[in-house]
Amino acid sequence: MKAIVPAAGVGTRLRPHTHTAPKVLLNVAGRPILAHILDEILELGVDELVLIVGYMGDRIRQYVDSHYDISVHYVEQPERLGLGHAVFLARDMIREGPTLIVLGDTIFDADFKRILSERTNYIGVKAVDDPSRFGIVELDGNRITRLVEKPDDPPTNLAIVGIYYLLESARLFQALDTIITNDIRTRGEYQLTDALQQMLEAGEEMCPLPVEGWFDCGKRETLLATNRHLLDRGMGVANLDGAHIVAPVAIDPSAVIEGSVVGPYVSIAEGVTIRNAIIRDSIVNERARVEDMLLDGSVVGEDAVVRGGFQRLSVGDSSEIELG
Repeated sequence: MKAIVPAAGVGTRLRPHTHTAPKVLLNVAGRPILAHILDEILELGVDELVLIVGYMGDRIRQYVDSHYDISVHYVEQPERLGLGHAVFLARDMIREGPTLIVLGDTIFDADFKRILSERTNYIGVKAVDDPSRFGIVELDGNRITRLVEKPDDPPTNLAIVGIYYLLESARLFQALDTIITNDIRTRGEYQLTDALQQMLEAGEEMCPLPVEGWFDCGKRETLLATNRHLLDRGMGVANLDGAHIVAPVAIDPSAVIEGSVVGPYVSIAEGVTIRNAIIRDSIVNERARVEDMLLDGSVVGEDAVVRGGFQRLSVGDSSEIELG
């Protein structure tokens, strides 16, 4: 099976961290967002991957090539023209057969194996409180009858959450070609939702795939929520001499932690140094230093240095902060 993972976004809501790192490589529960996604879809038997990259695409390529032994095609999206445009760029690599599409900056709790057990098209959905912000599906029983992108007056509260499994790739790319050739845009972009609606109108059957957990990691609060969720699933444990660890946590073996209390819900990346600190519900990225601090609900960027008293922070890469 083949998979398309769009990962070209800039992640403006996560600045300053995304000034120097692509959003999909930010850490949660000890690993980059993209790594959690790739691990899950590769377990399904995906043997060929198309990664749509843009912002800092070289860093994404370097990470994937050094951590995964799989056939990967990298496709550049030089201009952000919408999800439909991003997926369309994979047309030369995936011409036919089933395709799984999963957004590269969103972590899900979904029954992916159900997708493969039945011969039908699936779209991941979840009930939301603010459906006008999302693509929305209408149902008749267990069949999708209509899809609409960010409607002003949503007919349902079932949002499209970024998982798509389509049996016939050629039909998807034909629909995408139609909307791009005819410059059919919604809110200024070529939407995958509009292409899928064309497929429905042409007679394709699609079913909803219920998604329980949906973490888009788009801002600090959701990044930390995702970190907590993954650690609660048992993905992070650590035993460390010279520190008091309150599980769940994810601590890279190379981290140096002295005279500190770490946890719960803390992710410590490679090369981090922590001394005389109390840290909870936080993410500390590569090679950062935290000393004489009490951190709560914070994200500390790569190579940052933080010293001082109690604060709640979102510190960008290569920063240095000293608080009296």
